Amino acid sequence: MQDPEFVHGAFAKIAGRYVVTNHVLSLGIDILWRKEVAKIVAGYHPESVLDLATGSGDLAEAVAHASPDARVVGADFCEPMLEEARRKGLPELVVADGTDLFFDTDSFDALTVGFGLRNMSCWPTALKEMRRVVRPGGPVVVLDFSIPKPPLSVFYRSYLHNVMPRVAGVLTGQREAYQYLSGSIEKFPSGDAMLELFADCGLRDAYHRPLSGGIAAIYVGIA
Repeated sequence: MQDPEFVHGAFAKIAGRYVVTNHVLSLGIDILWRKEVAKIVAGYHPESVLDLATGSGDLAEAVAHASPDARVVGADFCEPMLEEARRKGLPELVVADGTDLFFDTDSFDALTVGFGLRNMSCWPTALKEMRRVVRPGGPVVVLDFSIPKPPLSVFYRSYLHNVMPRVAGVLTGQREAYQYLSGSIEKFPSGDAMLELFADCGLRDAYHRPLSGGIAAIYVGIA
């Protein structure tokens, strides 16, 4: 659970350097993670997909590439981030709050959210909204960071709290924003805790796939 005003301000400040910074900090692995999400979604042969918290549109772009016949809508509550997404030529981008979506019930065949649920003001409310706007039988797919198991967790936490904010601060001039992001990863549920949250919010048959030793994970639940 996060303060939406702080999150909006933080992302507005780093919007212009967000994509480059992500690729540098992850050594480009985040691109492969998004392709994995897009591949999962493509397996459901959707005609329409909502990419929530689309940010700079990287995941929406990957989904559109993997499902070329699908209508892909990107939504984010931060207009400056959507300006970055527009530069990719994504045709449908809208301002929307993930905890209070204006879309009708059963509007989409699938929904994705990459590194965005963690920054929303209420995770259960957001997941229930995701389930509501996805047609029965469609997937809700969440990609986000997690904390790996020892011994990797020792090195990862050192990177997360010491190296990442410093490097990102140099690249964006906004070290505080990345200090927030580091802390948010620690607080975010992962593994079985996230699957329980999915079930509590009405998403069934949930499973997760750890990525890169557990520093990130994909969670899938069915509406």
